Amino acid sequence: MLRLMLLRHAKSDWSKPGEVDHDRDLNKRGRETAPRIGHYIAGHGLSPDHVLCSTARRARATWELVATELDVPPQTVFERGLYNAAPRAVLDLVRATKDGVRTLLVVGHNPGLQDLAGTLIASGNLDHRERLSEKLPTGALVVIDFALDKWAELHPQAGRLERFIVPRGLETATE
Repeated sequence: MLRLMLLRHAKSDWSKPGEVDHDRDLNKRGRETAPRIGHYIAGHGLSPDHVLCSTARRARATWELVATELDVPPQTVFERGLYNAAPRAVLDLVRATKDGVRTLLVVGHNPGLQDLAGTLIASGNLDHRERLSEKLPTGALVVIDFALDKWAELHPQAGRLERFIVPRGLETATE
């Protein structure tokens, strides 16, 4: 079994007019919610074996804050190709993951991550699937399981939505 986790970067800072999009950092809320997602990942045994993270500043900052909550942060590859990537480009990067990685986390952007999730998911909680098809909020985590042995075998409609976690839900729920 393979597990793919998609994490949209946390809330970004729009307070600097004219700032280059790739260089935008997280805002206060993003800096508060990213560790909460990391705590959730660690507390629910979801720690990844490997991470692919966009090179955008807000994605890197999100991953750094998430990683502080993990006992052993995994090997991370910062991938320029994830920045504003189309779903197919993200899928190609995931398919290139080496054998032996069972749980892969991709930290990136919308609409690519949301569209990829919609392409890969064929089953799972219907309410969560519908909510995900409407919106993948900033800082949200999508966990998809596949009855496959190799990332290269990944194909549309092969996955089951295991979890869909939004930071706002962690504010009110017991973590």
